Amino acid sequence: MILARYVSRRFLRSFVTIAGVFLLILLLIDMIEMIRRFSDREIGLAGALGLAALNVASSFYSILPLLTVLAGIALFLNLARTSEMVAIRASGRSALKVVTAPAVTAVLVGALTVAFLNPLVAVTGARFDEAVASIERASRQTVSVGDSAVWLRQAVVEGTEEAGQIVIRARRASPDATTLYGATFMVFDQARGPVRRVEAREARLVPGKWDLTDVRDYPLTEPNPEAAATAAARMELASDLTAQRIREGFGRPEAVPVWQLPGFIAGLERAGFSAARHKVWLQMELARPFLMAAMVLIAAAFTMQHVRGRNTGGAVLLAFGAGIGLFFLRNLAQVLGDNGQVPPLLAGWTPPLVGGLLAVALILAREDG
Repeated sequence: MILARYVSRRFLRSFVTIAGVFLLILLLIDMIEMIRRFSDREIGLAGALGLAALNVASSFYSILPLLTVLAGIALFLNLARTSEMVAIRASGRSALKVVTAPAVTAVLVGALTVAFLNPLVAVTGARFDEAVASIERASRQTVSVGDSAVWLRQAVVEGTEEAGQIVIRARRASPDATTLYGATFMVFDQARGPVRRVEAREARLVPGKWDLTDVRDYPLTEPNPEAAATAAARMELASDLTAQRIREGFGRPEAVPVWQLPGFIAGLERAGFSAARHKVWLQMELARPFLMAAMVLIAAAFTMQHVRGRNTGGAVLLAFGAGIGLFFLRNLAQVLGDNGQVPPLLAGWTPPLVGGLLAVALILAREDG
């Protein structure tokens, strides 16, 4: 246990150091990007720093597995360079016992990041999007899912200016987001407020408009909207929405805190939308601690041997290359899962399982005692 705690502390020290350096680098890069992106908005140095601070959490969180493999490489190279690894192996410790402590530490670090850093990334990402929208002053379409309804919002644009908003409520939607059932359209004028309510049994989105079926139109500017209501078999309402923009309106799955993902997925499915992307992301997050452990095993497989008479640079490149390969395998599995070509469970758990088993096999093949 004393040896395990010692190796774990060394791994944590390497991980914190590398993570701090990369966090600072990412913050500086994001700050420069914000200055370039909003050079004509005069946000100032403080504004650019604030935007970069909100955006850096997402970038940092996404590269944590790569930082883990770098921390593992640093750990085993230091142990080999100081001959501590030779002493550990001479005491009768097998390679797998030596690597178990940092791998378990990586699992614990990964679990903490998923539990606490993931919600922070979701919050800061939302704040960043709001800040950018405020700076750009762009009208945006938003989508949300309630317990029993789908809510959308679109702008009413006349000429080059925004004349109002249309708030859309529907009981449910088709999986491709092109058809709404039991839809209500509330038309708001920018100056007068609500001016019209349109109810339709079905609303189908076609290029440039909503095609409504079984419609009742209530003019809210009349003293008695019920008496003034008109009925029609079909009606059209102009719209600049597309099915893709509606699906994107739910935001990226990583914008939802991991603790809220199961409820969000259930809401999407109740509303009739496909929740494949969010299911895949949930499995990816649950598997993240084990992905980080697999990165430590990969680092150990290439760099935990004694440095004398070995090509250390080549070993480091092989270890980091294998880590990048596993990272891109994970991204590929995510894409396949998002497209429905593989089940979410398989997409989330296969990369860390395959990477970890291959690394353990390589360690056992190099085991000499």
